[in-house]
Formats: sequence, structure tokens, C-alpha cells
Amino acid sequence: MSAGLLIALGMLAALIVVGFVLWLLDKRSKKDATSDSAPVEAEECCGQHDVCERDSLLAAAGEPIEYFDDEELDRFKGRAPETYTEDDSEEFRGILLSMRADEVAAWSRSLQLRGIELPADVREELLMIVAERRQNALSNA
Repeated sequence: MSAGLLIALGMLAALIVVGFVLWLLDKRSKKDATSDSAPVEAEECCGQHDVCERDSLLAAAGEPIEYFDDEELDRFKGRAPETYTEDDSEEFRGILLSMRADEVAAWSRSLQLRGIELPADVREELLMIVAERRQNALSNA
């Protein structure tokens, strides 16, 4: 491969990454704008599940915890999201992005049952995936 082609491919990859980051920021700012306008009630659904079930964690408490080949995340149990490093976030993100969209809500529930909180940026990505899946399900219904 010529050096020019490698440079062009590198620039294209950088543009794709920048576009994705801008898209995420746009989604986040829209979410912040809507959350400021509508007060959140204590009994409102958290939005992390395909079907909103306020008692889903209580119902699942008696069942065995489902793992998604992510046992190494148990070391984060009880850790506050603001204490995660960038490498920690990338570890969570790598697992999230390796899943099928229909597994994401169950993975989130698994983490909650295990006492593991997601880094804030990864949590936002997870919520977007679940919201998109829910929107697609509503559109197809």
C-alpha cells in the first residue's frame, strides 16, 4: 500500500470517529434539554429495560444472575462511576459494543444485580441503544 492511501484511510477513519462523537454529543444535549423541561417522578421507569417494569430487579432477585462473559467486571462492584479511569470505561464499552442489541437491557440488569455501576459515558451509550431498540419495536408494532 502506498503512503498516500494509508494517510487517506487514516483521515477517513478519523472523520468517522469525529462524526460519531458529534452524534453522541448531539443526542446527549437533546436528552438534557428534554429532561430539564419535564420533572422526573420517583415512580417513573428508568428506561434501561425493553419493557418498563419498576419491579424487574425485585422480580429477578430470586433468579441466578446471568453473566455475559464479563466476570472480570465484578472487580468494579460498589465502585462509584466518577472514579473510573478512561481504560475502565473502554473495558465496559468494549463489552457493550460486542453485544447484540437485544442483550443490552439484560446485561444492564445483570450489572445492577451485581452492584456494578457503569461509567457515565458508557451508561449514556447503553441508554441510547435501549431507547433505539424500544423505538424500533414500537415502529414495527
